[in-house]
Amino acid sequence: MTSIDRAARELHIAAFLKSAGWATAARGLLAGDASFRRYDRLKMAGRTAVLMDAPPPMENVGPFLTIARLLHGLGFSTPDVLAEDRERGLLLLEDLGDDTYTRLLRKGHDERALYELAIDALIQLRQRIPADSVAALPGFDTARCLREVSLLLDWYWPAIKGGAAPDDARDAFEQAWRVTLPNMWVAGKTITLYDFHVDNLLLLPGRAGFKACGLLDFQDAIAGPVPFDLASLLEDVRRNVSPALAADMIDRYLAGNPDLKRGKFLTAYAASAAQRNTRIVGTFARLLRRDGKPAYQRFMPRVWELLEQDIAHPAMAPVAAWFARHLPPAERRPLIDLSN
Repeated sequence: MTSIDRAARELHIAAFLKSAGWATAARGLLAGDASFRRYDRLKMAGRTAVLMDAPPPMENVGPFLTIARLLHGLGFSTPDVLAEDRERGLLLLEDLGDDTYTRLLRKGHDERALYELAIDALIQLRQRIPADSVAALPGFDTARCLREVSLLLDWYWPAIKGGAAPDDARDAFEQAWRVTLPNMWVAGKTITLYDFHVDNLLLLPGRAGFKACGLLDFQDAIAGPVPFDLASLLEDVRRNVSPALAADMIDRYLAGNPDLKRGKFLTAYAASAAQRNTRIVGTFARLLRRDGKPAYQRFMPRVWELLEQDIAHPAMAPVAAWFARHLPPAERRPLIDLSN
């Protein structure tokens, strides 16, 4: 695992905060994630801001800045950028507060209202994004999709099987995905924020309409399948979304996009969700075995439950057949004992 010289990093941060006029601010950890990024809340003279610490070369703040300005220009609630040092990977951002969907849901906030707001934001994303802006985003081609799902073979397979995946299993895996991946695109493409889930959404009550949905962690945005972000929201490994609520939210999204054909959309949804959840299985295995981060294993049962649901769609039959032969249900489980 790559290490960071924290002492040197702190010197860079101090210089950055001084240049931005926040040298005397108190700092406290706000959040960390599965990447090398971390976020600190700054407090000074009754004001607050957020420091994004994204150390290069592991991280690059350029995409965050590009997408933040694109979304802000389209009317979405992303944090204003107050100061930046691209070379050092440091950003000073507007503090949008603590009302993430995750926190609000834990407190018993109206679940349906939050999800409806998120769906309305997704509807507006597709409707407002210019075609040339979508075309300028990083692509999501077959090669990338295959690399992502292959994380399962690279990390989960050795952990569960005790050795590398044999060539015949790899070849059959790739062939099954090559047959099914085109289904991701049958409903078209749009901007895909890629990490559209409850940890990265905020309720901003002082803002009207879809702007009340604050957006975080969108630097990985791509030109992706239309249903991808919807699948990220509704097939969230962090919490169970009831089938009834998920169905209602899909209906709401389709009602807001009447040009979409339901059958093609649901096919694209299943393929996109299956691709995403297969990647997540491999990613969680990598986080455990390479990065020493076992906490994500608690989500593994949910990931497998969702993936099994996704590949049950008829369009995903080749992938379902591969899993049935090579990773049967008994081998779909957390990689550590979660009882301790």
